[in-house]
Amino acid sequence: MEWRRVKKGLVLLCFVCCLTGFEAKGVEFSKKSERRVPNALSEMRGPGFLYTRDTGRCTPQYWSSRREAWPKSLPQDSSVSKVFGSMLLERYEPKLTLLDVIQRNDDTGGSIFIKLVKQASTALLNSYTRPGYPYNPWEVKALLLEAILSEEDAASQAEVFSQANHGCS
Repeated sequence: MEWRRVKKGLVLLCFVCCLTGFEAKGVEFSKKSERRVPNALSEMRGPGFLYTRDTGRCTPQYWSSRREAWPKSLPQDSSVSKVFGSMLLERYEPKLTLLDVIQRNDDTGGSIFIKLVKQASTALLNSYTRPGYPYNPWEVKALLLEAILSEEDAASQAEVFSQANHGCS
């Protein structure tokens, strides 16, 4: 019984500290980057509780919201294997569409290949619709096909596509 009260008190204390902007002084978090808690609720971006969505114009979340028309040469119901090539049939189901891939949210903690095809599909959309995007459609397709061969390559290329998708406007 006593332990429950202590545990509830600690949880409440952590919650209050986060809300008030408590910052540990003199504590080294890491030499690469110093983390800190926002000083006020106004400084927080998004809800910040369990899940936040990126809202940029080039992210998978933006394209899955259908706020902008998809290019006519790349319909939403196109299968991933038809768009990127039959080599993807080894990793993905044949009826998986571009919209299905972009709407999935199991890329965090799930298979790295899901994250790769999600970011590559988004990169392909951006390459058709965003002038100045760092890759053209053929480069996106070629890079995906090269990365599909191993988990390390897939993880690396998924991160490169993710950075390009979050960096464009």
